[in-house]
Amino acid sequence: MTGPVLFHLDSLLKNLAAGVRLALFLPLQAHAFRAAALDYALLMLFNFAVWVGAAWVRAGFRGDFDPTSIPVYLSTIPLVLAAALLVALAYRTPASLLLVATALSASDAFVELFGLLLPAIAAATGLVRALYIAFFAWIWLVSVRAVAVCCGLRRPQFYQGALAVSAMIAVAFFVFPKTDVWQPARTDEEEAGVGLTDERVFHLQGELIERALAAIKPGRRGEQELYFVGFAPDASQDVFVREMRFVKRLFDERFGTAGRSIALASSSDALEEFPIASVTNLSRALTRVAEAMNEEDVLFLYLSAHGDRMHRLSASQPPLELTPLTPTALARMLQDAGIKWRVVLVSACYSGGFIEPLRDDNSVVITAAAPDRTSFGCEAGRDFTYFGQAYFRDALAQTHSFLKAFEAAKAIVGKLEAEERLTPSLPQMWVGRAIGERLKHSAD
Repeated sequence: MTGPVLFHLDSLLKNLAAGVRLALFLPLQAHAFRAAALDYALLMLFNFAVWVGAAWVRAGFRGDFDPTSIPVYLSTIPLVLAAALLVALAYRTPASLLLVATALSASDAFVELFGLLLPAIAAATGLVRALYIAFFAWIWLVSVRAVAVCCGLRRPQFYQGALAVSAMIAVAFFVFPKTDVWQPARTDEEEAGVGLTDERVFHLQGELIERALAAIKPGRRGEQELYFVGFAPDASQDVFVREMRFVKRLFDERFGTAGRSIALASSSDALEEFPIASVTNLSRALTRVAEAMNEEDVLFLYLSAHGDRMHRLSASQPPLELTPLTPTALARMLQDAGIKWRVVLVSACYSGGFIEPLRDDNSVVITAAAPDRTSFGCEAGRDFTYFGQAYFRDALAQTHSFLKAFEAAKAIVGKLEAEERLTPSLPQMWVGRAIGERLKHSAD
């Protein structure tokens, strides 16, 4: 009994070693792989264990085990076997199916472990998008090399095999849902539903949004007036709702938007103060404001949340499942509402990704960070993010010009980040030609 076990364990080690050589583009021949059915099954079992362990690391060694993600992972096995079958048929060597499948899977554990380093490398270099594109390209090249090592470079068979594994990768990345078997642990507030399970609070939310929409006053024709909409969709940290309170009060008192302002905020302790910041509520608010605005009026739209590398704003209000706001969805809302003149400020990591979809001659778009950079200051217990404090509390206290305030805030944030030796967030601003001229008349 010991002999066969040791033999197959040795075969597993040989497959893993061959997978590392394949991934690192070191010299390799097909006979380095052990392609018996049991050896392939052991390799799949080992890869599954590494996948579970890597997910546990990403969850911070704590969290909830999600068994519903296991079928998603297991579905990649027939996907690999199907790709291997297509490769074998292209080369007219059906017997090589298991060899190709083994080669395509032998690097998975190494790639999974290397993937754990990506967030740290991205944070250190700031090359977030380029790094993840390179990672994806590496996986593709390793898969194509597996075809070449196992079956050779005969043409057109090699091209057909490369096409098969390319389709496999495309399905795995873009069709199969993204999931981890370990989910981050829920906070006490999330377990409790953050108040929304209380029937009174739940129904009060409907009244809050209706009252807030009804309170928006129509503009006075012939006078350029400012309208304000605030949107803070992440209840996971209180800094966003605290900053929202300050910003709305600032605009109502200093910029005269009282009666022409609405703030939406998801939170754990302000559910009786603000309507929830859902995408649906934002769309309703923009539509209502557009109805009240005249042709000459300007909207200041302020958005604050966590942001991700796909340029989506985080949305959290347990137990609800809220849709994250994307730049294209926001651009469509503003277009559908018919709001012509607008200043949009997005305070979030990677928020520079909002500029391209929103930029036009009639818009100013201000972001707390470049498309590939994080911003700072969204820790629990703070009253402001770094950029929010610099722009709203400090800069706008000195000027009525949104454009001058950005330049001042950018300098303040840059100095603070340098003192703390943080990777610069590089705040961004786009100023459309037409609105730039219009704002000169209403600023200092």
